[in-house]
This record gives sequence, C-alpha cells and structure tokens, in this order.
Amino acid sequence: MLLGWLAALALAVVASMTLGGEYGVDYATPGSESRAASQTLAAEYGGRSDESVDIVYASDTSVTDPAVRGPVDELLTQAGRLEGLTGGVSTADAEVSPDGRTAVVSVPLDRLPDSVPPATGERLLAMAEALTTSSQTVAIGGAEVGQVVEAGASSELIGLGVAAIVLLLTFGGAIAAGLPLVTALFAVGVNVMLGGVVAALLDTPDWAAQVAIMIGLGVGIDYALLILTRQRAALAQGLTPHAATVEAMGTAGRSVVIAGATVIISMLGLFLMRLPYLYGVALSASLAVLLVLAANLTLLPAMLGFAGRGVNRLKIPGLGRVAADPDRTRAARWARGVQRRPKLAVVASIALLLAMTAPLTGIRFGFPDAGNEASSSTTRVAYDLVSEGFGPGANGPLVAVVDTPDAAAEARLAPLTAQLEQVPGVKAVGEPQPSPSGTTHLVAITPTTSPQDDATNELIERLRDGPLAAAGLNADLGGATAASVDQSSATASRLPLFIGGVIGLSFLLLLVAFRAPVVALKAGVLNLLSIGAAYGVVSLVAEGGWAGQLIGIDTDLPVPPFIPVMMFAVLFGLSMDYEVFLISRIKEELAKGGDARMAVVAAVARTAKVITAAAAIMVAVFAAFALSPEVFLKLIGVGLATAILIDATIVRMLLVPAVMELLGDRAWWAPRWLKRLIPEVHLEGAAPRPVPA
Repeated sequence: MLLGWLAALALAVVASMTLGGEYGVDYATPGSESRAASQTLAAEYGGRSDESVDIVYASDTSVTDPAVRGPVDELLTQAGRLEGLTGGVSTADAEVSPDGRTAVVSVPLDRLPDSVPPATGERLLAMAEALTTSSQTVAIGGAEVGQVVEAGASSELIGLGVAAIVLLLTFGGAIAAGLPLVTALFAVGVNVMLGGVVAALLDTPDWAAQVAIMIGLGVGIDYALLILTRQRAALAQGLTPHAATVEAMGTAGRSVVIAGATVIISMLGLFLMRLPYLYGVALSASLAVLLVLAANLTLLPAMLGFAGRGVNRLKIPGLGRVAADPDRTRAARWARGVQRRPKLAVVASIALLLAMTAPLTGIRFGFPDAGNEASSSTTRVAYDLVSEGFGPGANGPLVAVVDTPDAAAEARLAPLTAQLEQVPGVKAVGEPQPSPSGTTHLVAITPTTSPQDDATNELIERLRDGPLAAAGLNADLGGATAASVDQSSATASRLPLFIGGVIGLSFLLLLVAFRAPVVALKAGVLNLLSIGAAYGVVSLVAEGGWAGQLIGIDTDLPVPPFIPVMMFAVLFGLSMDYEVFLISRIKEELAKGGDARMAVVAAVARTAKVITAAAAIMVAVFAAFALSPEVFLKLIGVGLATAILIDATIVRMLLVPAVMELLGDRAWWAPRWLKRLIPEVHLEGAAPRPVPA
C-alpha cells in the first residue's frame, strides 16, 4: 500500500509536468449584459478587454509640463512591450484633472486580468517607483496587475505547526502525533500536483489551490485523528495491533466515509450555481477531500501495520493520558448537567447563535477594489489620486458597447450620448470610439459616485432600463462595476437551488447512515444555525471595525458574492463531520443495550477529547488563512474557523445533548416502509469485537 501511494505521488508529479495548465478564469457571469459587452470588446477591438491598467501621475506643477510628460511617455512605451498589455498609448491620450496636477492614462489589456503574468505587475511597479520623487508621484491602478504584495509567513505552515502541537498534547507521543500529519500531507501533496491538471481541464482561479490545501489539511488530519484515537483505545483494552486497527476502521473508519462523502457532496453542489469560475474550485476541493479520505482508509492502516505497538513510543511524560473511567470525566458531568435542563440549554444556545447572526443584516455584497487596499499600496495610491483629481466615480467607469451596423444606427449615437449625460448620477460621457470595422462603438460613462456606492448600482439599472433600452440600438453596459452587479444578481437567483440541492443530498446520505429521519433533519437544522452565525461574524469582520482590524481589514469591505456560496458548500459538509462522529457513537452505545439518555452521556464522554482536538486543529488551519494577503481568503478563513468553533462548542456540547434529551427514543423513530427501503450501514461496527490476545 505504501508503494502504491509513492507511485501515485510520482504519477501526479509527471502529470503535473506534462498535462498541467495555467491558472486563470473569467469572473464574468454567463448570459449577463456585462459579459456580452466584454465579449464584443474582445471581438471588435483586437482582443481588448474591458479592463485596463491605469498609469496615474501627479505633480506639484502642471502634468502637461514636458519634464513630467517625457519620463511618463518612456514608461508607457516600455509598458506596451510587456505581456498582457496593448501598446500605442502615450500622455497625449491622458485625461487631465481640472486643476492640471493629476493625469491618468489607461493601457488596455489584451486578456483577462487573472491571466496577466505577475512579472508584468512587478515591472510596472518598479518603473513607477523609479519615477516617484518628492515633487511627483507615479502609481499603477486599474486592473490591479501593478499590485505586488509581500506575503508573510505561509498560512499552511502556521496551521501545520499548531496542528502538530495539538496532536502532541492529545496523543502524548511523537509517533502517534506524526501519523495524521504524514497521512494528510501525502494526500494533499498528490492533490497539489493534480491541481495543474484540473486547471488544464477547467478554468480555475489561482486561489483554488489554497482553498483545496486548506480543506485537505483540515479534514485529512481530523479524520486520521479520529481513526487513530479509536485504534489506540482498542490497544489499551488489550487487543492486538491488527485487531485494534480492524475495530478502528470498522467504527471510526465508517464514520469518516460518511463525513467525507458529505463534504464532497457539498463541494460538488457548487456546480448548481452555474458560475464557471467556481467549477475548478469545486473540483479541486472535492478531489482534495477524496484523496485524504482514500489516504485515511488505506495509507493510515498500512502505517499502523508498520508501527504495531510502537505507535505509542517516543512518549512525552505527562501528556496524552487516557481517563480510567470516561463516565466520570468532566465531559460526562457536563452532558448530565445539560440533560437536567435541556430546554434552557436549547433556548440559550439558539439565542446566542441568533445574536452572532445579527450582523448579517448589514452585509454588503460586491467586489473589493483598490480603495480597500492598504494605504501604502500602489493601487491604493492611484485610487486616491484619481478620486481627488477627477471624483470618486472615475475609479469605476462604465462602458456601453453599441452595435452600429449601418449609418442609420450610427446617427443615433449623438442623441444617445446626450440622453446619457442627462441621467442623474452621470458625471461625464466620453466621445463614442469606433471599432476598426466601424460596426461597434464604445461609449465611456463616468459616474459621480464610487464603484462601491449603492448609488452606482442604482445608476446601472437606470442606464440599462432608460436611455440604453430606449435608443433602438443593441447596447450592452459593461465594466467591472456592472459585472459585480450582474454576478450578485445571478448568485441571489441561484442560491435557493444550490442550498436546497446540498441540504437534500446530505439529508439522504444521513438518512442512509442512521436510518432515522428525525436525526438527519436535526443535523441539517443545527448546521444551518451554525452557518448563519459564521456569516454574521464574516459580516462583522468585513465592516472594518475592531473585529476587522484584528486581521488587517481597516475599511468597510464589500463581501464578494461567491464567498457566502463557497462558505456554505464547505461549512455544510465540515459541520456535518462532528455531527456524524457524535451521533454514530450514540448509536453504537444504543446498540450495546443502553437507553437513549445514557447513550448520549457515554457518547459525549468518549468523543469529547478527540472532537475537541480535531476542532482545534481545523480552527487553527482555517484561522491561519486570515493572515493571507488576499482579502477573500481572509474572509473565508475567518468564516470557516468560526463555524467549526461553534460546531465543536455550542452545537456539540449544548444543542445536541439537549435536543437528544428532549427527543429521547423518538429521535430514532422511522416508519417501517422506510426501514425496508434503506440499507443497513452499521456505523457502530458490523462485526463482533475480536477477543483480546
């Protein structure tokens, strides 16, 4: 088995080198007006994108001074030779501010911003810094390819470091602590190599690899921890290493399969959103979970076979002690206390979760722009210069792409531009720019408000429903702000189908696992409560107050529409993990002949330590991504860490024991016809326990 995994890793490396593709994705919404405008631009203007890089320069003197224009023209000439940018622009094309001290030249891209190589941005930044003096400033803005971020310590390494410490504290030995890490790293390594192959098959954003690593490490270490804990407990009770591994795989291993399948179903549910840029993310993350699941079911038992009783060697004194009687632990006493006042526990828990969800009412959807960057970044400097010189709307110009197939259509352009200038919220309308074929004209529209202002969104709707619709021309309104509005609208319309599909499939899976519709329904409801609370925390952090400043967000940040979708897909699967582990242990205790009340106490007592350790590891791995320079990775990391923390504390320690106490034996009720249809899975173990050696 070990040789097989080594061969799989080698094949993955070869596949990555020979079949791997480039990461890059089009964030435009299929079927949207902004997407149509972007495609027309690319077809009619020589591959031009509706995105551009802005060279912004400001001087204490007039920017039309030859001493200022000369060096900037040289910069523009060199920029035109860089990969991803179109040439042929100069300071003669610059738009100069009314006070004459700020100017901006837009250099169109010949591809999507995500596909512009980092070297282009690095070179632009270096040239801009060389021209910046005490009397003049040159900055790079627009499509943000000029932004170069200095990354800090690797988020993955921080998460792994914390995970190693938690494993040592849990198991008290280096061998046992190392096995989950080796298992997860092996599977994640194969997944990283195959990430390039996924990128060759589907458009995949570059951050998909980090999301897959985040999820793969979290669930991979957790699953190995649960199996290994069960195996070591069986060893402590006198079983042989082989028999202990068989028992662990027949109980905890079965639970891991159900938990992993739930995560995969949730991630694949992203395909229901019909947003192509999420397809690569969904496939990469699902592949990561599938690989760590396979590693825990094959590679981990193989390594346990090599270790034998040596799994407990290299122990650290004082750590990893096992309670002599789990029923007398603090976890057992806590569970009994909750059972004495279950209604109070349910009411208090739900009230706390709803309070955490409350900030969600103020969430603002949209895409962060340069105005949300650190004040020292070149894109933020460019953004501020443009706002001061031309007004806030100049940072988010709109683009109307108009079909003019004949002279009659072209004659309608002048009345159209006049009508556009009269629309409230429009600051300026540019002269129509014909395409080389003359069958298309581009009209630039500058709003009076910033790209993230709600008034700009309302302006887009007024333009589309007003002059552009009444002009009798085929006109599409595009630009980055319009694309953001279109994606938010598409996400909101498809979200119910996505949530319903994920919940429905997960319910069926849990129904098969536990043969109890009430238990499956309870799991779904509790997961929705914890996800809502996580959404509330993300909204609070995005507001940029004291919570946001803890992770480097100091401005009111719009939340990209895909983040709640991504969070739901990941969280619904991961939140189900601890539910599956705890409920399967309750079912196992019931199978031994206990009553429903004592089964809950026994299950909480026997899973408290391992689930707490597993949750601590996953929270550490996810929270480490809050240190990422990418804003959306910060928000995703905070949301995932919050939800896991809620599941491991409020849900597992309060809601589940209290709800199971209130339900009693009714929790396991199922109609006879349903029992005949559902196969028996036996998460509690199908075979009698082997006799100790």
